[in-house]
Amino acid sequence: MIKVEHLTQTYGAFRALNDVSFECQPGKVTGFLGPNGAGKTTTMRIMVGLATPTSGSVTIGGHRFADLPNPGRHVGVLLDASAQHAGRTGREVLTVSAQMMGLPASRIDEMLALVALDNEEGDRRVRNYSLGMRQRLGIANALLGDPAVLILDEPANGLDPAGIRWMRGLLRNHAERGGTVLLSSHLLNEVELIADDIVMIGRGEIVAQGSPQSLMQDTGTFVRAVDNTVLAAALDSAGLAMNAVGDGFRVDAEALQIGTLAASAQITLLELRPADGGLEDLFLELTAGTQRDALTEGALA
Repeated sequence: MIKVEHLTQTYGAFRALNDVSFECQPGKVTGFLGPNGAGKTTTMRIMVGLATPTSGSVTIGGHRFADLPNPGRHVGVLLDASAQHAGRTGREVLTVSAQMMGLPASRIDEMLALVALDNEEGDRRVRNYSLGMRQRLGIANALLGDPAVLILDEPANGLDPAGIRWMRGLLRNHAERGGTVLLSSHLLNEVELIADDIVMIGRGEIVAQGSPQSLMQDTGTFVRAVDNTVLAAALDSAGLAMNAVGDGFRVDAEALQIGTLAASAQITLLELRPADGGLEDLFLELTAGTQRDALTEGALA
């Protein structure tokens, strides 16, 4: 189990994380989603002791990563598949890790076979690997110690469709055996297929979390008006829960109720629709204020 509690990280005047809290449960795959610069990698680096938070804490199985004896036997980590010694062969990379963890040499061949790197590829230097092969080697390294917890940042990057399906099955199997998986990815469709829980982060703050089903069921209604300030006041007076989303609001109520309220208050609406466009639309709306790129009107998904 991974437990993140009130995590805050500042760099001078810049606040990279602001009171971030969530949990990743055993037996589940948790998808960790957010735009570039949202704070995903910072959070994951803190989890594995590569950064020290300004405040808050992260525990894995009730312990800080730094306090785990032989941490590779408890937590498998892949944060950057390219951060491997380019002059070593794939087999040598795994050999060094196995020796550090006190594992038998036979484990190396098992892992190479598991990630579908053959003997010739295992003896090839990492500098000559494709990105997809480096990802496979990184996953092998993460699984080498048979850890209960996996923390993976963009593990599908560089994999072809068959490789992505293979990885999905690998992580699903790990969770079904009682393992905990935290998966960061930009491939929203893949996350929707594999994740039991989803945590969305934007500008260093959690904007939504829950199962994919609950998030989609609770999408409510999207509404925007000529004067959003007046609209917000009317919604608040009616006791309707709302969240600012882009240039409007996501409201926990049916469109008919909101439309009737707006009509009685003589509020001119510009948009009123169910906010049920799938995980991608939900993600884009909840993180609209944090996106680097604006969507082109009418662009195909």
